[in-house]
Amino acid sequence: MATLTLQYVSKTYDNGVEAVKSVDMFVADGEFVVLVGPSGCGKTTILRMVAGLEDITDGEILLDGKLVTDSSPRDRDVAMVFQNYALYPHLSVHQNIAFSLSMRHVPKGEQDRRVREAAALLGMSDLLSAKPRQLSGGQRQRVAMGRALVREPAVFLMDEPLSNLDARLRVQMRTEVMQIQRRVGVATLYVTHDQTEAMTMGDRVAVMREGVLQQIAPPREIYAAPANMFVAAFMGSPSMNLYTAEVAPGAESLQLGTQRLAISDRQRATRSELASYAGRELIVGVRPEHLTIGAEDGSAADGSTLQGDVQLVEELGNELLVHFSGDMKVADAEPLTSDEGEPTRQIGSGMGVARVDPRLQVARGEHVTLTVDTEHLHFFDPQTGQSLASATPAPVRT
Repeated sequence: MATLTLQYVSKTYDNGVEAVKSVDMFVADGEFVVLVGPSGCGKTTILRMVAGLEDITDGEILLDGKLVTDSSPRDRDVAMVFQNYALYPHLSVHQNIAFSLSMRHVPKGEQDRRVREAAALLGMSDLLSAKPRQLSGGQRQRVAMGRALVREPAVFLMDEPLSNLDARLRVQMRTEVMQIQRRVGVATLYVTHDQTEAMTMGDRVAVMREGVLQQIAPPREIYAAPANMFVAAFMGSPSMNLYTAEVAPGAESLQLGTQRLAISDRQRATRSELASYAGRELIVGVRPEHLTIGAEDGSAADGSTLQGDVQLVEELGNELLVHFSGDMKVADAEPLTSDEGEPTRQIGSGMGVARVDPRLQVARGEHVTLTVDTEHLHFFDPQTGQSLASATPAPVRT
């Protein structure tokens, strides 16, 4: 088994496009790290650089402490599982799984042993003679994983391996991939654009944006303590509600348009930076689950409620998503500054969404009072987008 280290790795193409910018990351032995971010953020480029399929412009890549930056793909002890499976249609399952071993001239007996062990692990022992066309999408994905497993690599690289599956099978395969990775105990770097996959599968999640690593942390920390507005908005479905607010003198409350929202004593005590924003604007964020419809007696007076008009109700069975509008200024989590350093944030009308009990009776057009759990407010600098609570955590190393 081994570890994987990326030390300030960058990739700039000949046309000047910076695909990856000084990414510093460590994957421990047996750890499952998920790279997540929007299309074009550099996730797959990182994977290809680790595999040796893409040259790096700057930085170093180490496998188990050994420098492999200039090593050829076949000399790196890694195995990659691709999005499109890349199975040979004319070969059986056994032959597909054994293909890389055949290319390495592994003795036939050893090939057969490894293939049968992998097939047993994947629950495919009775399908070794089948051809890919006879298999379901999930079974084909298992064959692709089996081909990686038999190499007995030090590191697994997975490039959106479940994206071609339907929603139900994707959920099933998520569990299977995690179980297999745990049994094998190999360091794994997994790429996806699906935040649900990232949050449910990763020991740690690395959020990418425009080639830059925004935050790497356990899923719970990514969700509860996002390093910046981009992470806050990208991780979570529905996204965090983000509003521009003015901080009152003494940092006791926030003014959101014509509405006032209190800042709790605990928030002021634990976030001393808030005092420096008194009389200035900052960005306040609240997760949909920290909003409820309806107010208890007296709650409006203590500044824990907002007023809104229901625009849409989504009934999802186990919950309702209530989309509302109100007199608040929405803050955009996309690019914060121009190349010249000038603010480019777009401010829109006060839309938001609340995740509430499915038994609630609420209809489009209804005026509602939204009670805010002010203990769970998030605060961000309006210029940098960084959280007032913390900076991006440094990569964890062992």
